[in-house]
Amino acid sequence: MSQMDWTRLLNRTRYHSSDAAQDELGRSPFHKDHDKIVFSGAFRRLGRKTQVHPLSRNDHVHTRLTHSLEASCVGRSLGMRVGELMRAEMPGMLPDWAGPADLGAIVQAACLAHDIGNPPFGHAGEYAIRDWFHAARARGLLEGMSAGEQRDLINFEGNAQGLRMVTQIEYNQFEGGMRLTCATLGALMKYPFSSRHVEHGKYGICRTELPIVAEVADRLGLVQLGEERWCRHPLAYLTEAADDVCYAIIDLEDGNEMDILDYEDVEPIYQMLSDNERPPAVDKYSDRRRLAAWRGKVVERLVNELSIAFVRQQAELLRGTLEGELIDYCPPDLRDGIRAAKQLARDRIFNNHRKTQIEIGAFSTIAVLFDAYAGAVQELQARGDSNFRNRKLLGLISNNRPSAGESPYMSYMRVVDFIAGMTDNYAIGLAHQITGNRYD
Repeated sequence: MSQMDWTRLLNRTRYHSSDAAQDELGRSPFHKDHDKIVFSGAFRRLGRKTQVHPLSRNDHVHTRLTHSLEASCVGRSLGMRVGELMRAEMPGMLPDWAGPADLGAIVQAACLAHDIGNPPFGHAGEYAIRDWFHAARARGLLEGMSAGEQRDLINFEGNAQGLRMVTQIEYNQFEGGMRLTCATLGALMKYPFSSRHVEHGKYGICRTELPIVAEVADRLGLVQLGEERWCRHPLAYLTEAADDVCYAIIDLEDGNEMDILDYEDVEPIYQMLSDNERPPAVDKYSDRRRLAAWRGKVVERLVNELSIAFVRQQAELLRGTLEGELIDYCPPDLRDGIRAAKQLARDRIFNNHRKTQIEIGAFSTIAVLFDAYAGAVQELQARGDSNFRNRKLLGLISNNRPSAGESPYMSYMRVVDFIAGMTDNYAIGLAHQITGNRYD
């Protein structure tokens, strides 16, 4: 079986360029990836996108932006810790120029971008887009598209949209996007397969990005596992782990902040995850500060154990055969603690009445937007022109708007780019304006 090697996996060439990216004083190519993401409009809009609690009036709960920033911190620690362990225990495995800081910067950048394609209203927005396209297919609006094109739309996936955002939409539109390094793109792709394999639950590549991924995978030396499917880049396991650590732990803190969970609901899980290492003087604090003190212990232990697991599973990672997640290779109490945290969130937080009510409204907002833009696309395809209203609607998309003679799939993908890129507030405001209702 073929095996990947770290020299290729840490490829510093940028997508849309064949030249190796060069260091600058104080900045490696991977630090530049980090900066490109942070300064992008798509990243900035995450500040008004739902993490768990849509349109929360509590300024302490997480948005997609704060979650992404926190995940990037954990990701950087994981990458650096792994680099240090590999240098000590596997001399010669990494190329001479690559140090712990390089691995840390790659994972940090990937974590910053891991949610950049998520639509407004979080996962409810994903379901709403899928439902709209399922209904559109039943009405015959997807006729003329291939089976693969239809799968992309009816199974809309924020991960695939995120890859499209960084490689096509942001900055250099359809000319490389952000032009990130191949190593960072590899670490970003948690699901390196197309919607052909959607039975796995998620997918990470739309048809429009398949040629891009094929090129990047070739440069990185990723093992191809089948048609339109590659193995993960090893560092993608660290990106996934950082995301899991943050949302499993922080969801509980947000639940306490929103008065959905009591401190006593959360503390036993934090105790399990920290191996009962109680933070000093924790009982003197308010609930918020007590949970923050516990969280520090929990994250520290998780970073250490996940890093050790990564190094121990090096052979499987480089063969592209590692099954499951890194947490599955950690001590049982950590696996059980993460599962308990996720189950508590599912039982108590995700089913909270206020959250549910707003998510139901999100479906109506998404439907209004897609109904309006589908009508504009249909008219443009049929007539080659638009009436006054539809011309104004399509004008809001700016340079990425559909054009006459374009395929139905590409026209809808451009509409998806626009609506998925909206903040919660903008989506609600535009839907109100489309229906003639004032929204301040």
